[in-house]
Amino acid sequence: MPLIAHSKLPSFERLEKQGETILSEERASHQAIRALHIGLLNMMPDSALEATERQFFRLVGRSNQVAQLYIHPFSLPSIKRGKKASEHIKSHYKSFDEIKFQGLDALIITGANVTDPDLQLAPFYNELREVVDWSYENVTSTLCSCLATHAVLEFKYKQKRSPIGKKHWGVFPHQVVDRTHPLVKGVNTRFDVPHSRYNEISRPQFEMANIKVLAASKIGVHLAVSPDLFRIVFFQGHPEYDSISLLKELKREIALYLEGSRSDYPPFPANYLTTQCCAILEEYKTRLIAKSASIKDFPEQLIMQTLDNTWHDSASAIINNWIGCFYQVTNEDIKLPFMESVDPQNPLGL
Repeated sequence: MPLIAHSKLPSFERLEKQGETILSEERASHQAIRALHIGLLNMMPDSALEATERQFFRLVGRSNQVAQLYIHPFSLPSIKRGKKASEHIKSHYKSFDEIKFQGLDALIITGANVTDPDLQLAPFYNELREVVDWSYENVTSTLCSCLATHAVLEFKYKQKRSPIGKKHWGVFPHQVVDRTHPLVKGVNTRFDVPHSRYNEISRPQFEMANIKVLAASKIGVHLAVSPDLFRIVFFQGHPEYDSISLLKELKREIALYLEGSRSDYPPFPANYLTTQCCAILEEYKTRLIAKSASIKDFPEQLIMQTLDNTWHDSASAIINNWIGCFYQVTNEDIKLPFMESVDPQNPLGL
């Protein structure tokens, strides 16, 4: 489903240069295809704001090459931003009021960098809750990523997340536990998903809330759907991640260690690096601790050439299924969530 470059958002030009299919508004206007409008609530910090844009744009844009997709990014005023990020948001993002006035067919809510298990301490807590409440009544389906999943489980289902005791990060194999749901149609019964989190909603908590678990692993649930089986889709992992996302996160964690913001040297992401790369990074760690190297010497370029991506095919398939499902039941009036014949309590008729 080609993305439509309906604004001067720099991510459109950058993605096109990287080989993604991006249509101009002029070209799109000559195609007799119904457009779909997807909101992207981007809550990531400044350092990951534009990268997260591109990750989700790329994931959605690669899912299919037929329908026209307009993605409308917005953020929350309560998230403090630096000058560059503020200017980017002011120039290219909409406000939530504009989103409500326009309407959406679907919504994606990103994660956010909040490690404290108590989400009520997050400055954006109330604003996020307002978005979630609005989307449930006005949007056909909302896809939640990581912290957004934790927040919705708390807002709507009274299930609070708990600290794991360590950081779950790396790439982990998952098993499809319900092969009948349309979201996993054509998806491998085992597939990888990156994770990066200190907190979790456990599988018993999902089940206590009557939420249907579709895929899980030894580190917990990744994919699930609300009791109506579609109106809210939950990701606890990060299938949108690029091949280098965890590597860049490792570099940031090492920088925090050097600054004294974390007491321990960060462990390597699980199931992500080759044995040779681990040896290279161990040597770098030794030099760093001996003060014969700095963060500028981090062997990023050397390691990124060896990284495999074992999750994007399954992620694209799930997103393609999600788009196909809401395309079938969303109302032609963008301000109405469902066609008249659709039961909101069972929109997919399952």
